Amino acid sequence: MKAASINEIKKELEVKSKSELAEYCVRLSRFKKENKELLTFLLFDADNINSYIKILQEEIIVLFQEINATHAYYVKKSIRKILRQVNKH
Repeated sequence: MKAASINEIKKELEVKSKSELAEYCVRLSRFKKENKELLTFLLFDADNINSYIKILQEEIIVLFQEINATHAYYVKKSIRKILRQVNKH
């Protein structure tokens, strides 16, 4: 099945009711964690980007403090994990 283009989706969403749109958002958030995270950002954090950035910085600092430094392999693995999270946000 071929996915519709962004313009087609936008036009179709414009004719849907408010309750149908809310139902679509809830269904979409059930399937992937990334969808739920994006919806959370748009609903709660998009208005205040500076506080969102500060929260992310604090989380990254905590992740760097928790790095297992017993072996270079674990350090490298932990840094890759942190980098994945930074790229996602």
